[in-house]
Amino acid sequence: MEFPIYRKYPNNKSYFKVLDEQTFEELRIMGSHYNLSLHEAKILPDRNYIADMIGLEGGFWVAIEAWEYEKALKACREIGGKMP
Repeated sequence: MEFPIYRKYPNNKSYFKVLDEQTFEELRIMGSHYNLSLHEAKILPDRNYIADMIGLEGGFWVAIEAWEYEKALKACREIGGKMP
């Protein structure tokens, strides 16, 4: 599998850039604010979470392309978190 891969929640409130099997960025949109954070798996439940995200397990994630993640990030940075 080639990284990064991209995911989002169906409600468009969180976008994920999976960098490898142990690391991902999360863009979380909360009203007119956003938070961009880097997560590194240090314990088994975190590694399982990333594996589930990669495998689209449980219907919690939607596969997206890089441009969709970058578009959401750019919109957040330009207008303070409000999505177009």
